[in-house]
Amino acid sequence: MPIIGAVADDLTGATTTGVLLARSKAKTAVFFNEEAAEKGKGTENLDAILISSNSRPLPADEAYEKVKSATLSLKRMGVKYFSKRIDTTLRGGVGVEIDAMLDQVGEEAVAVVVPAMPQSRRILVGGYSVIDGVALINTPVAQDVRTPVKENYIPRLLEKQTRRKIGLVTLDHILKGKEAVEKTLQEKREEGCEVIVVDAITLDDVETIANACIALNWNVVAVDPGPFTAKLAYGRGLIKEETSDIPEEEEEQGKTVLIAAGSATPVTKKQMEVLCEDPRHVRISVEPIPLINGGDEALDEAFRAVHKAADMLESEQPPRVILFETALHGKLLDLEREDRARGYAEGMSANRINAGLGTIISQLLEKVGQERIAGLYTTGGDTMVNVCYQMGVECIRVTDYVIPQADIGRLVGSYDGLPVVGKGGLTGNDHTACDIVDRLFKEAARK
Repeated sequence: MPIIGAVADDLTGATTTGVLLARSKAKTAVFFNEEAAEKGKGTENLDAILISSNSRPLPADEAYEKVKSATLSLKRMGVKYFSKRIDTTLRGGVGVEIDAMLDQVGEEAVAVVVPAMPQSRRILVGGYSVIDGVALINTPVAQDVRTPVKENYIPRLLEKQTRRKIGLVTLDHILKGKEAVEKTLQEKREEGCEVIVVDAITLDDVETIANACIALNWNVVAVDPGPFTAKLAYGRGLIKEETSDIPEEEEEQGKTVLIAAGSATPVTKKQMEVLCEDPRHVRISVEPIPLINGGDEALDEAFRAVHKAADMLESEQPPRVILFETALHGKLLDLEREDRARGYAEGMSANRINAGLGTIISQLLEKVGQERIAGLYTTGGDTMVNVCYQMGVECIRVTDYVIPQADIGRLVGSYDGLPVVGKGGLTGNDHTACDIVDRLFKEAARK
């Protein structure tokens, strides 16, 4: 029976937390929604289950219901320890999703919010979020197409989203050690705080916070990008030391990695430019407007890309990589404007683009077969959800990461065992896409 359960607001977030547990020898699976989790085969043999609520861009009331439903599913599956996985850049309705989980977990539950992910250079100091040495609101996330973040002081950000009282434990208390953290957390609780934000700049800081929470014996809901959840599990004796699992095999020859690039961030754009400097790597540009329009127009554009890729794969020298992208060429679309022009609900244009990428990957695999493909690589949580949905995948059994937030797993169900990497759009350096492709070929050769 799974003992650790987490709800993430998107799929790549779920895999990021799941991989930290999997690297620590916990049997871990990530599901696309609560229905898939409850219908999943063999879930009773898992140590940890993560469910994506796909709620990051949703209005507050819809996000609440999604997280509530996923939390209740985890309770029905017997989970004891709960986590609310949040984005490292605090996108989405974090506060309302905390409320949704606390309302279901129990009256004595307290949310301890540790937004730091030091291994990805995401830290919190004085309640202010700093990303790779830059204030959060000065990073590209402030201009995110769907969920921009305009507030850098996290207690103030959460106060606008939750009905609960917010507390803050600053770095000076953390640096004094576990007992000081225990004392300060207790003081915040006595002040009536049900959501307590805690500074951290190193993994040792995160571990100190976790050990203090364990010593207090509170019913803690961990609200974090993954490290705090993992440190709590380790401190409770549920998992072992984190270790990597890099295959020793040489690169699998004669196969192709398929990439669905749904992210439009400058980081992703640069990574794909560097990747495509290799002449063995080809790019197929998919026009987004037909996908947004839908119907036969969308299908025609999708099948144009499928047939072009199939011809490449069936040639004497198939490409090492085929990249499908909709937002890395031409002028970047204003998707909100596209929604308004068509009378769509907010977010529908983005959803249709991601569904189109999912259709392309699934139809290509159906046409050429799994044996030709070394693995899948998706950028953006919505893209990964749509690709896996269109393919009929049951869940992802996560195993490791290439770098933190570029997570490796194997598909379960349709195309069983096919390696997959999901990466957030803001993660990595210029060469991260190349590193991911290299790792997928090694995973494909694993015996």
